[in-house]
Amino acid sequence: MNKLNVIKYMTFALLPLLFTSTSSAATIDPTLERALVNVCVAAASNKPVKLKNALSDYNLTEYNVALNLMCNDVDVISFAEQHHATKTAGRLQNSIGRVGIVDVAALTKFNVRF
Repeated sequence: MNKLNVIKYMTFALLPLLFTSTSSAATIDPTLERALVNVCVAAASNKPVKLKNALSDYNLTEYNVALNLMCNDVDVISFAEQHHATKTAGRLQNSIGRVGIVDVAALTKFNVRF
């Protein structure tokens, strides 16, 4: 009988933890969501001026948006490219800067001629 009471009390004690962990899963402020949706729409429009205006309206930088924003589970640059918005995708890509890959293992090259 004592085990049954312990199980019952443990269940009641742990039950609120279960509900708090599932109910607080990724809620976003509606104003922020609207702002990010507008930026995604502007990125897909292929109009750099529209993208610049959307970013300035919400005090966002191109750098932060290019690195952190996901539109339909795709990063914003790929999202713009999927919608054939090469101008806005290029502008966002330029805000990140140039990225280069250096193969450290292949720095020394040997050229042999036969």
